[in-house]
Amino acid sequence: MDTLKVLDKTFASFIPYLRIQETIARIAADLDRDMYGKDPLFLAVLNGSFIFAADLFKQIKMPCRISFVKMASYMGTGSSGKVDQLIGLQEVITGHHIIILEDIIDSGLTINKLLEHLNSMQPASIRIATLLFKPDAFKANFKIDYLGIEIPNNFVVGYGLDYNGYGRNSKDIYTL
Repeated sequence: MDTLKVLDKTFASFIPYLRIQETIARIAADLDRDMYGKDPLFLAVLNGSFIFAADLFKQIKMPCRISFVKMASYMGTGSSGKVDQLIGLQEVITGHHIIILEDIIDSGLTINKLLEHLNSMQPASIRIATLLFKPDAFKANFKIDYLGIEIPNNFVVGYGLDYNGYGRNSKDIYTL
C-alpha cells in the first residue's frame, strides 16, 4: 500500500515490513551477543513498543524476562512536553540488568523520566534499544545502545505507532 488513511490524515509508505524485520534481527543478535549470561529484564514501553517488543523477543535466544511500563507524552501529532507515568514497574530490579525497549525515541523526555525512576532502584545496568530514532528532535542526554533506524523529524504511524490511537495495526511504517 502506497498510502494509509488514518482518521483525517493521509500517510505515505515509508519503511516496509521486511526492512523492519531485518533491523529487529540485527538488534536481537547484538543483544544476544552483549547480554548473554546476564539474565536481563526487558522493559517494553507501552503502548507503541508492543509490536516491536514481541517481534524482538521472539528473536532473542538467551534466557530473559519481559515486563511492561506505560508512559505517555503524546497528544495528537505532537509531544505534549509532559511525561506521565501511567503504569509502574512491578519487578524488583535492584542488581539486575535492564533493557528498555522503545518503538521510537524523538525528544527523549519519556526515556529520561523512566531512567530517573529506574536508576533510583539501583539496577546493575540499563541499556536502551529503539526501533526508530529522530536525531533532529532529540533533546535528552542519554546513550541509545541499540539503534534500529534513524528517521527525519516527521510524524509516523504503523507497526505499533499511532495517530490518536489509530494506525498501530499496519505492518509497515508510514509518514505524514
